[in-house]
Amino acid sequence: MFTGIIESRGIVERVPDSKNKTLSIRAGCLAAELKPGISLAVNGCCLTVTQIIAEEVQFFILEETLRATTLGELKMGDEVNLELPLRMSDRFGGHFVTGHVDCKQTICAIEKLGEEKEIWIHYPSFAKSYMVPKGSIAVEGISLTIGKITNESFCVWITPFTLNHTNLRTKRPGDKVNLEFDLLAKYAQKIINERMGSNY
Repeated sequence: MFTGIIESRGIVERVPDSKNKTLSIRAGCLAAELKPGISLAVNGCCLTVTQIIAEEVQFFILEETLRATTLGELKMGDEVNLELPLRMSDRFGGHFVTGHVDCKQTICAIEKLGEEKEIWIHYPSFAKSYMVPKGSIAVEGISLTIGKITNESFCVWITPFTLNHTNLRTKRPGDKVNLEFDLLAKYAQKIINERMGSNY
């Protein structure tokens, strides 16, 4: 379990290919807190550490993960958001983030508002019931608050701190980002669907 509070940025050193599904990330000082078998959220995807060599952390990436998330589109040198799993003694600073990405979607617009940025992102039709103004959403693993919502997209407002400490500073319109919708909203919708006799 994670909270969407990014602890560090890593640099992609090796990307998976058809012959080798290993993703390698230079994690800096965060590597010292890891060991094989521990989970780490990379751009919001919960991955299991397989090997650590100095500051380089390696993961085996499933084919489904490559297909369903932006990890399949990473290039060497890309920045990625990193978060260690929540400990019982930690403060809960964001919202419940499982690391199970629901989909990858496209940034449709970015507007600069002084030092802030307003980022508009498409969302799929199945997620409409999860979209609530002032509700929570994880974008690239970052716990953010939903701003305005249309029938096809939503916006989040990004503070200078978040821009400077996450990979959102590198994003442009047309780029894809990982989305994980609020876990509590998904459970609530499931209960409603079951009571109404819906299979969706």
